[in-house]
Parts: sequence; structure tokens; C-alpha cells
Amino acid sequence: MLEHRFRFHGHNSVRYVYRHGRMVRSRLLSLHSNHNPQRLHNRVAIVIAKKVVKAAPKRNRIRRRLYEVIRLEWPHLRPSRDIVLTVQSADFLTLPFDEVVQEVRHVLRSADLLASSSQEEINKPTDTTT
Repeated sequence: MLEHRFRFHGHNSVRYVYRHGRMVRSRLLSLHSNHNPQRLHNRVAIVIAKKVVKAAPKRNRIRRRLYEVIRLEWPHLRPSRDIVLTVQSADFLTLPFDEVVQEVRHVLRSADLLASSSQEEINKPTDTTT
């Protein structure tokens, strides 16, 4: 889980990102992001509508999985960004974790939120032969 200071507090902040932020969509996710020069660190929110998944424990499980992916990608994110991930599909419940990571990385790359050095590391093929 991300620290409390890296999360949104209140609906107005999220609403601002939805209205003024840049949106990127994939098959399973949409990402809204906005540069926030008033903050030193990034803030992240994950939104899952009841229309997508009815049961709260299932929504929480999806949310925890996505926060874990964001936590792993945290050192590679550009600073001072507000990021809102909106889940569009209940497939995140059954998707293997590796595919969840790929989906989130794809959306982050499309929104240009990953620092250039981390994109090279992610895309760099691993050479196992010596």
C-alpha cells in the first residue's frame, strides 16, 4: 500500500484531475493525469465503480493489486503528478499479476508518466546468454 501522503484526500482533488487532466485509455483501464507543481511527490487514486464490480471485497482486492503495481513503479514515475486510475473491467480479479503489471505499465507509458531511463530498463531485453 502507498503511504497516506501519496494518496488523494477528498473528492474535489480527484474531480479536478478528471476535468483538467490528460486521459489515456486501454482495454481495462483509463488513466487521468495532471501536473501539479505545488506538490513535491505524486498522488494516486484508484477508482472502481459499483457498476464494474458489485461486491466491495472484490473492488478492494482489485484496488490493492493496482496499488501494489503503482508502489513497484513508484521510483520510475515522473515527480509532481496527480494520477487517477479508473478500472473499466472486472477482469482484474482473475488476471495474473504479471498481466496486471503489463497493463499498468502500458498505460503509464502511453501517458508519458515514466521517466525515460525506466522506459529503457523496462523495454530492454534481458540477455541470459553469456
